[in-house]
Amino acid sequence: ARLASIVLRDAAHLEEEQAEYARDAGFSKHSPALPLFDSSDAEQAISLFRPHDGREPAALPGSMQVSLHPSAHILGSTFAVLDVDGVRVLFTGDMGRSVHPLLQPPAPAVDADVVVTESTYGSRLHEPGGRDALAAAVTRTVGRGGVCLLPAFAIDRTAVLLVTLSELREQGGIPDVPIYVDSPMALRALEVYRQALTAHDPALRPEVLAAHAVLAAPGVHLASTREQSERLNHPDHPCVIISASGMATGGRVLHHLASQLPVRDNAVILTGYQVAGTRGAALAEGARQVKIHGEYVPVRAEVVVIDGFSAHADADELIAWFSTVSPPRTAYVVHGEPDSAETFAERLDDELGWNAVVPRYLERVVLRARVDATPR
Repeated sequence: ARLASIVLRDAAHLEEEQAEYARDAGFSKHSPALPLFDSSDAEQAISLFRPHDGREPAALPGSMQVSLHPSAHILGSTFAVLDVDGVRVLFTGDMGRSVHPLLQPPAPAVDADVVVTESTYGSRLHEPGGRDALAAAVTRTVGRGGVCLLPAFAIDRTAVLLVTLSELREQGGIPDVPIYVDSPMALRALEVYRQALTAHDPALRPEVLAAHAVLAAPGVHLASTREQSERLNHPDHPCVIISASGMATGGRVLHHLASQLPVRDNAVILTGYQVAGTRGAALAEGARQVKIHGEYVPVRAEVVVIDGFSAHADADELIAWFSTVSPPRTAYVVHGEPDSAETFAERLDDELGWNAVVPRYLERVVLRARVDATPR
């Protein structure tokens, strides 16, 4: 609930900030430019949160109940098992990985009559060596006097990168340069991770409990004010900057990109999934220019794409996770690009013998128990 509150409040703030900037700069198609939702909307939603530890099923209206199981995507993330009228439905949400550097592996899958599964990486496999690739990119960029800009998701990815970079620097894997974290949302999320480390949260791997000190190590600088952030648009020394958002759709990273993309010595290092149509995806695909705040910015900096830090299970990992349970009556494959969803549905059919489909937008279906299901 603490991380969800941070996400909603920050999203509302960014919406308001972007609308104000669009009004002042005059590049919005709308007059006046308005946020999609504002802080009052976010607070209204947050007031409805009811934290639940997940160890016991929670009763829901209409004789339904839900149980929550760790999914290892981010701290506190879960997959949900919903029981309603004798039918059990498993919702994966964002499914994490057994190799997450900070979190314990996902809980085992459970038998269900219906499965609703994500397919973000349904047609792809993660490449190994993300840590080595990051070290090489940072070392190469710093060696030519440049700045390493890492657009990163504020929740979890920033913490993972900060721990990884701090360890690499301590071990001599990268040059000893300052590391800046420039995202108000990321700073608030890091505090939640620090609290979890201090409390020895069981969701965290035992070997990372010492990371509490790494998150506040010497040479790590937290840019909490707008003035500190503005100074990072044009650093006068080689450094590493971690800033949100991870797909370059908004946030302070846009100002850094506008200033640093035109400089050949710099590097933009993408460590997360980039949704089609985002600036991050355009950069990953080799765009020569990207549009930021109504203007086209030339891309002359090196763009490095590193896949190994993804917190999403890839296709093989999802298949392995599902292989331990009985086939559901139907599996609905969602939350992925069309080709990823279709490819993953085919793999569920071919390899596990599942009846797997990609539902249409707004399609309605009837949920029924498996023929051999034990009554609940």
